[in-house]
Amino acid sequence: MKFNKMSQLFLVSTVGLLVAVFLAGCQLVTIDYIFVASSSGSGSGSTGQIQTYAVDSESGALRQGEPTVSSGGVGPLTMAVTSNYYHLYVANATSKTVVHFSISTNGTLTAADTITLASAPVGLAVNQANTYLYVVSGTTSATLSEYPLSTTGVIGGLAAQETLTVPGYGGDEIVPVAVDVLANNNNVYAATYDLSAYNPNGTPTSSANPGWVFGYSVGTSGALTATAGSPYKAGVRPSGITSDPVNRFVYVTDFASNELIGYSIQTGGPLSFMVNGPFKTGNEPSGVAIDPRGIYIYVSNALDSSITGYTIALPTGTPSAIVNSNGSQVYATDTQPVSIAIDPALGRFVYTTNYLGNSVSGFRMDTTTGVVTPTQATPYPSGFQPTALVIVPHGNHSLQSVTP
Repeated sequence: MKFNKMSQLFLVSTVGLLVAVFLAGCQLVTIDYIFVASSSGSGSGSTGQIQTYAVDSESGALRQGEPTVSSGGVGPLTMAVTSNYYHLYVANATSKTVVHFSISTNGTLTAADTITLASAPVGLAVNQANTYLYVVSGTTSATLSEYPLSTTGVIGGLAAQETLTVPGYGGDEIVPVAVDVLANNNNVYAATYDLSAYNPNGTPTSSANPGWVFGYSVGTSGALTATAGSPYKAGVRPSGITSDPVNRFVYVTDFASNELIGYSIQTGGPLSFMVNGPFKTGNEPSGVAIDPRGIYIYVSNALDSSITGYTIALPTGTPSAIVNSNGSQVYATDTQPVSIAIDPALGRFVYTTNYLGNSVSGFRMDTTTGVVTPTQATPYPSGFQPTALVIVPHGNHSLQSVTP
């Protein structure tokens, strides 16, 4: 059969269009960058490092991004990022430093400045206005420190500092674990536990309640004032803390009791327990994250190597376990997840760092039900014993968030 010239031209055009569509369909579009803190080797003095991964917008799969950089110290434990996603802060516990990095549009990290603390930093948070960095530090005595941030993210001199002690138990050893600041910038909360009262490897020497959350209101010039009734009981051994995007609820994971503790935020910042709480988690919950729309909570469970999900009842904040199609409430990760985060660009991917798995696990979220399924090719190799991750959006993607 012969084709005339017009038919040949049509055939060539059609084939070209199909090829273009195929190539466009195969193109990987980066929706977020993930920064993962780990060690460069297995030695106790190995330098910390920050690895960069690019998130594919369709599958949620990770691929290596910009070159790995030094964390600026030893023992990177936690990280925080500004709300404009221009600046990253890394706490190096062993070196007792907090290092500031600038973030370029292609995910490149550039070290900027460093502060040194008197004790190991274990928790970081930046307020929504990007004006203050909050640090909880210490291994047997807990301190909450507030540092001003310049418009370029540079960490200024100490603005305020509070020693965290349980009333009536001033001699007890208090261990800080995490810190969170509300989206309206008005309150900051530090999760801690009393090592004198909770000592699984020895004999307790105190009759105090073990777990506590300390609350503070943030005044003009950053002045910190304890909220009414602070500190608040928080189970046995808190391991993570987060708050919803509209400043109504605070959630704390209890590593020892396998529970998620919920609080309602009262006017001015005091906390009160949610009705029907606490709520069951997997074994040894290690981290907690709320999706940017404020609809779902996800908890990483270290001992189970899993995550559990919950829907938030918006009137009350009460979490209800999400059950997948197999009737299960847990989703398997690699070995021992210790931190968890949700992508801010689409709000549909969940990731954990797996301390003993030396990896990152990924999940795709059904935004209608909250059910998650593993992303393609998960888990993804990381450095040695990864401890933390943060996610920043790439490009002009609208953020899936609730404006307070």
